Amino acid sequence: MGGSTDVETRAPVGCLPRSPAAPGTGVERLDPHLVSLVAPASFEAEHYRTLRARLESRPDGTSTQILAVTSAAVADGKTTTAINLAGALAQAREARVLLIDADLRRPSVGPLLGMDDPRGAGLSDAILDPGRSLSSVVRQRPALNLTVLTAGRLPPAPYEVLKAPRLGALFEEARRLFDHIVVDTPPVIPVPDCRLIARWVDGLLMVVAAHRTPRRLVEEGLGLFEPARVLGLVFNGDRRASSGYYGYYAYGRPERARGRPRAGAPERAD
Repeated sequence: MGGSTDVETRAPVGCLPRSPAAPGTGVERLDPHLVSLVAPASFEAEHYRTLRARLESRPDGTSTQILAVTSAAVADGKTTTAINLAGALAQAREARVLLIDADLRRPSVGPLLGMDDPRGAGLSDAILDPGRSLSSVVRQRPALNLTVLTAGRLPPAPYEVLKAPRLGALFEEARRLFDHIVVDTPPVIPVPDCRLIARWVDGLLMVVAAHRTPRRLVEEGLGLFEPARVLGLVFNGDRRASSGYYGYYAYGRPERARGRPRAGAPERAD
């Protein structure tokens, strides 16, 4: 993998002060850990913009129009990271950003965004019913400059649904309609779903819970993908000060994270 300068990032933990929200926009119902959306001017949100900038200016010049966010294990914070990254991308008001919940086993995007009826028609419905276009199942969040595709009704066999060629057709439709697509996927070790989704994306970020995710799981998870497909790691739960919750982003394999002492911190589940 091409080398690059490591970038320190910070993500929130606990309840940060919310930005004032206009009544009826739904912003006031967002999970407070979504700092890119509820507190976009905060220091914590600035680090998601740093991650955004790194992705927008990859050293090899390749495109990351569709980016998958995953983790090796459950509850490493991948969903919070995916939403915050989408929120950082959406801060460019001219940007067309789509956030997809592709975790058909344990979807969390809708609930974290405070959406009404988060289990309504979504990705699984559009895959199973070719008559449904992408535009018919996405939901607009104008106050956030985001378009969201929830997981939809949970199918009895998620792997078989995601294996369908229809998924690729939907992703290609998304490429035509949006500038940036962020996909929240299931963790890679417990279930094989992300390996199916990876066929249709330009790159993956792997989220790791510092001092909690075993290194062997991270290495095993990275080994499931072509090295060039994994853009980097996001470390969650690095307590450096009593008021903060640090993350760390780097291109390359986990060896880049060695030699950085960290203490544990509470963190947000997926």
